[in-house]
Amino acid sequence: MSRPLEGMPVAIIGAGVAGLSAGLALSARGARVSIYERAPAIGRDACSWMAGGMLAPFCEMDGAEPVVCERGRLALTWWPAKVPAVTQAGTLVLALPRDGAELERMAMRTRDHAWVDGEGITALEPDLAGRFRRGLWFANEAHLDPRKALLAAAAAIERDGGRIEYDGDVRPDDFDGVPVVDCRGLAACDDLPDLRGVRGEMVILRSRDVRLSRPVRLLHPRTPVYIVPRDDGLLMVGATTVESPDGHPVTVRSAVELLNAAYALHPALADAEIVELGAGVRPAFPDNLPRLVERGRVTAFNGLYRHGFLLSPWYAERLGDRLSARYAEAA
Repeated sequence: MSRPLEGMPVAIIGAGVAGLSAGLALSARGARVSIYERAPAIGRDACSWMAGGMLAPFCEMDGAEPVVCERGRLALTWWPAKVPAVTQAGTLVLALPRDGAELERMAMRTRDHAWVDGEGITALEPDLAGRFRRGLWFANEAHLDPRKALLAAAAAIERDGGRIEYDGDVRPDDFDGVPVVDCRGLAACDDLPDLRGVRGEMVILRSRDVRLSRPVRLLHPRTPVYIVPRDDGLLMVGATTVESPDGHPVTVRSAVELLNAAYALHPALADAEIVELGAGVRPAFPDNLPRLVERGRVTAFNGLYRHGFLLSPWYAERLGDRLSARYAEAA
Protein backbone atom coordinates (compact mmCIF):
# COMPACT_ATOMS: atom_id res chain seq x y z
CA MET A 1 0.00 0.00 0.00
CA SER A 2 1.37 3.43 -0.95
CA ARG A 3 2.38 5.75 1.87
CA PRO A 4 1.73 9.51 1.58
CA LEU A 5 5.40 10.54 1.68
CA GLU A 6 6.81 7.56 -0.22
CA GLY A 7 10.31 8.39 -1.44
CA MET A 8 10.26 12.03 -0.32
CA PRO A 9 13.65 13.16 1.10
CA VAL A 10 13.42 15.08 4.39
CA ALA A 11 16.29 16.63 6.35
CA ILE A 12 15.89 16.80 10.13
CA ILE A 13 18.29 18.87 12.21
CA GLY A 14 18.71 17.55 15.75
CA ALA A 15 18.45 14.06 17.23
CA GLY A 16 16.76 14.84 20.53
CA VAL A 17 13.23 13.71 21.28
CA ALA A 18 11.76 16.22 18.80
CA GLY A 19 14.02 15.18 15.92
CA LEU A 20 13.72 11.46 16.55
CA SER A 21 9.94 11.51 17.03
CA ALA A 22 9.67 13.50 13.80
CA GLY A 23 11.90 10.93 12.13
CA LEU A 24 9.73 8.06 13.34
CA ALA A 25 6.51 9.72 12.19
CA LEU A 26 7.84 10.70 8.76
CA SER A 27 9.56 7.35 8.15
CA ALA A 28 6.26 5.60 8.86
CA ARG A 29 4.74 7.67 6.04
CA GLY A 30 7.47 6.61 3.61
CA ALA A 31 9.82 9.60 3.74
CA ARG A 32 13.56 9.13 3.23
CA VAL A 33 14.77 10.68 6.45
CA SER A 34 18.25 12.10 7.04
CA ILE A 35 18.96 13.37 10.56
CA TYR A 36 21.89 15.68 11.28
CA GLU A 37 23.10 15.76 14.89
CA ARG A 38 25.89 18.09 15.99
CA ALA A 39 26.95 15.84 18.90
CA PRO A 40 29.08 12.70 18.38
CA ALA A 41 26.32 10.36 19.60
CA ILE A 42 22.66 10.21 20.59
CA GLY A 43 21.99 12.05 23.82
CA ARG A 44 25.30 13.86 24.17
CA ASP A 45 23.76 17.23 23.38
CA ALA A 46 20.05 16.75 24.17
CA CYS A 47 18.10 17.80 27.26
CA SER A 48 15.82 14.81 26.59
CA TRP A 49 18.72 12.58 27.75
CA MET A 50 18.13 14.04 31.24
CA ALA A 51 14.32 13.71 31.14
CA GLY A 52 12.14 11.77 33.55
CA GLY A 53 10.29 10.01 30.74
CA MET A 54 6.87 10.12 32.37
CA LEU A 55 3.89 9.66 30.05
CA ALA A 56 1.50 11.25 32.52
CA PRO A 57 -1.15 13.32 30.73
CA PHE A 58 -3.62 13.20 33.59
CA CYS A 59 -1.14 14.20 36.28
CA GLU A 60 -0.05 17.09 34.07
CA MET A 61 -3.51 18.59 34.36
CA ASP A 62 -2.24 19.87 37.70
CA GLY A 63 -0.56 23.05 36.52
CA ALA A 64 -0.38 22.61 32.74
CA GLU A 65 -2.76 23.81 30.05
CA PRO A 66 -5.67 21.42 29.23
CA VAL A 67 -4.22 20.77 25.75
CA VAL A 68 -1.22 19.09 27.38
CA CYS A 69 -3.51 16.31 28.58
CA GLU A 70 -5.57 16.21 25.38
CA ARG A 71 -2.54 15.97 23.10
CA GLY A 72 -0.40 14.00 25.52
CA ARG A 73 -2.78 11.05 25.64
CA LEU A 74 -1.50 9.94 22.22
CA ALA A 75 1.89 9.21 23.80
CA LEU A 76 0.37 6.35 25.82
CA THR A 77 -0.15 4.30 22.64
CA TRP A 78 2.35 5.93 20.26
CA TRP A 79 5.57 5.23 22.17
CA PRO A 80 4.81 1.55 22.98
CA ALA A 81 4.23 0.99 19.26
CA LYS A 82 7.60 2.56 18.40
CA VAL A 83 10.10 1.56 21.11
CA PRO A 84 10.39 -1.31 23.63
CA ALA A 85 11.36 0.80 26.65
CA VAL A 86 7.82 1.66 27.88
CA THR A 87 6.33 0.45 31.18
CA GLN A 88 2.58 0.84 31.56
CA ALA A 89 2.24 0.73 35.35
CA GLY A 90 0.53 4.03 36.14
CA THR A 91 1.60 6.86 38.44
CA LEU A 92 1.31 7.04 42.23
CA VAL A 93 0.96 10.48 43.81
CA LEU A 94 1.70 10.85 47.52
CA ALA A 95 2.07 13.54 50.16
CA LEU A 96 3.30 13.59 53.72
CA PRO A 97 0.48 13.96 56.29
CA ARG A 98 1.24 17.64 56.79
CA ASP A 99 0.83 18.22 53.05
CA GLY A 100 -2.50 16.38 52.69
CA ALA A 101 -4.15 19.51 51.30
CA GLU A 102 -1.88 19.21 48.26
CA LEU A 103 -3.42 15.83 47.45
CA GLU A 104 -6.92 17.26 47.72
CA ARG A 105 -5.97 20.12 45.44
CA MET A 106 -4.46 17.78 42.84
CA ALA A 107 -7.52 15.50 42.96
CA MET A 108 -9.76 18.47 42.13
CA ARG A 109 -7.60 19.61 39.21
CA THR A 110 -7.04 16.22 37.55
CA ARG A 111 -9.06 13.20 36.41
CA ASP A 112 -8.78 9.47 35.70
CA HIS A 113 -7.48 8.67 39.18
CA ALA A 114 -8.62 6.75 42.25
CA TRP A 115 -7.92 7.33 45.92
CA VAL A 116 -5.84 4.62 47.62
CA ASP A 117 -5.31 4.14 51.35
CA GLY A 118 -2.25 2.81 53.15
CA GLU A 119 -3.06 -0.78 52.20
CA GLY A 120 -3.57 0.22 48.57
CA ILE A 121 -0.22 2.01 48.54
CA THR A 122 1.47 -1.07 49.99
CA ALA A 123 -0.12 -3.26 47.32
CA LEU A 124 1.25 -0.98 44.60
CA GLU A 125 4.65 -0.26 46.15
CA PRO A 126 5.53 -2.74 48.94
CA ASP A 127 8.72 -0.87 49.88
CA LEU A 128 6.60 2.15 50.86
CA ALA A 129 4.52 0.15 53.36
CA GLY A 130 3.52 2.22 56.39
CA ARG A 131 4.97 5.43 55.01
CA PHE A 132 1.83 7.19 53.72
CA ARG A 133 -1.84 7.24 54.69
CA ARG A 134 -3.35 7.80 51.26
CA GLY A 135 -2.55 8.78 47.72
CA LEU A 136 -3.86 9.17 44.18
CA TRP A 137 -3.47 6.30 41.73
CA PHE A 138 -3.40 7.20 38.01
CA ALA A 139 -3.65 3.67 36.65
CA ASN A 140 -3.67 4.55 32.95
CA GLU A 141 -0.35 6.40 32.79
CA ALA A 142 3.07 5.04 31.81
CA HIS A 143 6.77 5.83 31.79
CA LEU A 144 9.82 5.05 29.72
CA ASP A 145 13.58 5.19 30.07
CA PRO A 146 14.46 8.23 27.91
CA ARG A 147 17.94 7.01 27.08
CA LYS A 148 16.79 3.59 25.94
CA ALA A 149 13.89 5.17 24.06
CA LEU A 150 16.11 7.63 22.18
CA LEU A 151 18.55 4.90 21.18
CA ALA A 152 15.70 2.59 20.14
CA ALA A 153 14.09 5.37 18.09
CA ALA A 154 17.36 6.05 16.27
CA ALA A 155 17.78 2.34 15.53
CA ALA A 156 14.19 2.09 14.24
CA ILE A 157 14.71 5.02 11.87
CA GLU A 158 17.87 3.45 10.49
CA ARG A 159 16.14 0.08 10.05
CA ASP A 160 13.48 1.85 8.01
CA GLY A 161 16.12 3.21 5.63
CA GLY A 162 16.85 6.52 7.31
CA ARG A 163 20.30 7.72 8.22
CA ILE A 164 21.80 9.75 11.06
CA GLU A 165 24.95 11.83 10.62
CA TYR A 166 26.83 12.89 13.76
CA ASP A 167 29.25 15.76 14.33
CA GLY A 168 27.28 17.76 11.79
CA ASP A 169 26.64 21.36 12.83
CA VAL A 170 24.27 22.37 10.04
CA ARG A 171 21.62 25.06 9.63
CA PRO A 172 18.27 25.02 7.82
CA ASP A 173 19.56 27.14 4.94
CA ASP A 174 22.31 24.59 4.23
CA PHE A 175 19.80 22.44 2.31
CA ASP A 176 18.41 23.12 -1.15
CA GLY A 177 15.26 21.66 -2.62
CA VAL A 178 14.19 19.40 0.25
CA PRO A 179 11.85 19.94 3.19
CA VAL A 180 13.75 20.67 6.42
CA VAL A 181 12.55 20.02 9.96
CA ASP A 182 14.44 22.21 12.42
CA CYS A 183 14.62 20.48 15.82
CA ARG A 184 17.66 22.29 17.21
CA GLY A 185 16.09 23.33 20.50
CA LEU A 186 17.70 26.44 21.98
CA ALA A 187 20.23 26.54 19.16
CA ALA A 188 17.38 27.82 16.98
CA CYS A 189 16.82 30.94 19.09
CA ASP A 190 18.19 33.20 16.32
CA ASP A 191 15.30 32.07 14.10
CA LEU A 192 12.77 31.83 16.97
CA PRO A 193 13.40 34.94 19.08
CA ASP A 194 10.66 34.21 21.64
CA LEU A 195 12.25 30.87 22.56
CA ARG A 196 13.73 30.76 26.07
CA GLY A 197 15.68 28.27 28.18
CA VAL A 198 14.26 26.61 31.29
CA ARG A 199 16.80 24.75 33.33
CA GLY A 200 16.06 21.36 34.94
CA GLU A 201 18.24 19.29 37.26
CA MET A 202 18.10 15.66 38.32
CA VAL A 203 19.84 13.02 40.42
CA ILE A 204 20.12 9.31 39.64
CA LEU A 205 20.43 7.05 42.68
CA ARG A 206 21.08 3.33 43.06
CA SER A 207 19.31 1.76 46.02
CA ARG A 208 19.49 -1.79 47.33
CA ASP A 209 16.72 -1.12 49.86
CA VAL A 210 13.99 0.73 47.97
CA ARG A 211 12.55 -0.52 44.71
CA LEU A 212 9.68 1.12 42.84
CA SER A 213 7.54 -0.23 40.01
CA ARG A 214 6.23 3.08 38.71
CA PRO A 215 6.82 6.85 38.98
CA VAL A 216 6.00 8.29 42.39
CA ARG A 217 5.22 11.98 42.68
CA LEU A 218 5.73 13.46 46.12
CA LEU A 219 3.72 16.63 46.56
CA HIS A 220 5.07 19.53 48.53
CA PRO A 221 3.84 23.15 48.42
CA ARG A 222 7.38 24.41 47.71
CA THR A 223 9.40 21.64 46.03
CA PRO A 224 7.26 18.86 44.51
CA VAL A 225 9.38 16.10 42.96
CA TYR A 226 9.03 12.87 41.07
CA ILE A 227 11.00 9.65 41.42
CA VAL A 228 11.08 7.35 38.39
CA PRO A 229 12.41 3.77 38.47
CA ARG A 230 14.99 2.59 35.97
CA ASP A 231 16.69 -0.79 35.55
CA ASP A 232 19.32 -2.14 37.93
CA GLY A 233 17.86 -0.51 41.06
CA LEU A 234 18.25 3.00 39.68
CA LEU A 235 15.91 5.81 40.67
CA MET A 236 15.79 9.12 38.80
CA VAL A 237 14.85 12.03 41.07
CA GLY A 238 13.80 15.28 39.39
CA ALA A 239 13.33 17.89 38.44
CA THR A 240 13.85 21.47 39.32
CA THR A 241 12.46 24.18 37.04
CA VAL A 242 14.58 27.31 36.89
CA GLU A 243 14.04 30.18 34.45
CA SER A 244 17.57 30.23 33.14
CA PRO A 245 19.40 29.28 29.92
CA ASP A 246 22.52 28.41 31.91
CA GLY A 247 23.67 24.83 31.42
CA HIS A 248 26.21 24.73 34.25
CA PRO A 249 26.42 21.64 36.52
CA VAL A 250 23.85 20.95 39.25
CA THR A 251 23.91 23.48 42.09
CA VAL A 252 24.30 22.49 45.73
CA ARG A 253 20.86 23.93 46.52
CA SER A 254 19.12 21.86 43.86
CA ALA A 255 21.00 18.70 44.83
CA VAL A 256 20.04 19.16 48.50
CA GLU A 257 16.38 19.75 47.62
CA LEU A 258 16.22 16.66 45.42
CA LEU A 259 18.01 14.46 47.94
CA ASN A 260 15.82 15.73 50.79
CA ALA A 261 12.77 14.80 48.76
CA ALA A 262 14.14 11.30 48.18
CA TYR A 263 14.77 10.97 51.91
CA ALA A 264 11.20 12.13 52.63
CA LEU A 265 9.85 9.38 50.40
CA HIS A 266 11.86 6.77 52.30
CA PRO A 267 14.68 7.28 54.84
CA ALA A 268 16.49 4.21 53.47
CA LEU A 269 17.35 6.27 50.41
CA ALA A 270 19.89 8.05 52.61
CA ASP A 271 22.08 5.00 51.98
CA ALA A 272 21.58 5.03 48.21
CA GLU A 273 24.54 5.69 45.93
CA ILE A 274 24.59 8.89 43.89
CA VAL A 275 25.25 7.60 40.38
CA GLU A 276 24.78 10.81 38.43
CA LEU A 277 23.96 14.49 38.83
CA GLY A 278 22.76 16.15 35.66
CA ALA A 279 21.29 19.35 34.29
CA GLY A 280 19.65 20.24 31.01
CA VAL A 281 18.12 23.36 29.51
CA ARG A 282 14.70 22.87 27.95
CA PRO A 283 13.49 25.06 25.08
CA ALA A 284 10.17 26.80 25.78
CA PHE A 285 7.92 29.41 24.24
CA PRO A 286 6.11 32.00 26.38
CA ASP A 287 2.98 29.83 26.73
CA ASN A 288 5.08 26.70 27.49
CA LEU A 289 3.46 24.85 24.57
CA PRO A 290 5.33 23.42 21.56
CA ARG A 291 4.94 24.86 18.09
CA LEU A 292 5.34 23.90 14.47
CA VAL A 293 6.53 27.10 12.78
CA GLU A 294 6.62 27.08 8.97
CA ARG A 295 9.02 29.25 7.00
CA GLY A 296 8.93 28.15 3.37
CA ARG A 297 10.53 24.70 3.10
CA VAL A 298 11.56 24.80 6.78
CA THR A 299 9.31 23.72 9.62
CA ALA A 300 10.62 24.40 13.12
CA PHE A 301 9.51 21.82 15.69
CA ASN A 302 10.44 23.31 19.02
CA GLY A 303 9.38 24.39 22.51
CA LEU A 304 8.65 21.02 24.09
CA TYR A 305 9.52 22.52 27.50
CA ARG A 306 9.18 19.81 30.18
CA HIS A 307 6.79 17.66 28.11
CA GLY A 308 9.19 16.24 25.54
CA PHE A 309 8.20 12.59 25.51
CA LEU A 310 4.58 13.36 26.37
CA LEU A 311 3.83 15.84 23.59
CA SER A 312 6.31 15.00 20.82
CA PRO A 313 4.10 12.22 19.31
CA TRP A 314 1.14 14.54 18.73
CA TYR A 315 3.26 17.26 17.14
CA ALA A 316 5.28 14.76 15.10
CA GLU A 317 2.06 13.36 13.63
CA ARG A 318 0.76 16.88 12.86
CA LEU A 319 4.07 17.54 11.13
CA GLY A 320 3.51 14.40 9.07
CA ASP A 321 0.01 15.61 8.14
CA ARG A 322 1.34 18.97 6.96
CA LEU A 323 4.14 17.52 4.87
CA SER A 324 1.80 14.90 3.39
CA ALA A 325 -0.66 17.60 2.32
CA ARG A 326 2.13 19.70 0.84
CA TYR A 327 3.57 16.69 -1.00
CA ALA A 328 0.16 15.79 -2.42
CA GLU A 329 -0.34 19.34 -3.72
CA ALA A 330 3.03 19.30 -5.44
CA ALA A 331 2.46 15.90 -7.07
